Amino acid sequence: MGTFNYPMQISSLDNSSPRDIEAMVDTGAAYTMLPASLLRELGIEPVSRAVFELADKRTIEMDVGRAWVTINGNSEVTLVIFGEDDSPALLGSYTLTGLLLAVDPVAQKLIPTNAMLCQTGSSP
Repeated sequence: MGTFNYPMQISSLDNSSPRDIEAMVDTGAAYTMLPASLLRELGIEPVSRAVFELADKRTIEMDVGRAWVTINGNSEVTLVIFGEDDSPALLGSYTLTGLLLAVDPVAQKLIPTNAMLCQTGSSP
């Protein structure tokens, strides 16, 4: 699947000074990554660090924070990765799943979807 850009809004947990940005949608990306300087400018601070595997199988440790994200009028708190300051904004599947959005690659847009709940064993 190709990638495309899509508008979103990002803000700190107190929802002050939200910023409209364009992020690259890529279903191969697990998490939303934004330039660290943008996140800090919005008052978003790291709450932990995690090890991430890159496409070339290398691993790197990066800061992780929490932010409000709004897409198509729907908002949710999501994890955000503090990327390099020159890296593009990347919208990952964790955020899309939290907002109950699916990717329509043909129309290059995000569309509402049902939540998935997997159940093992017998039904109640």
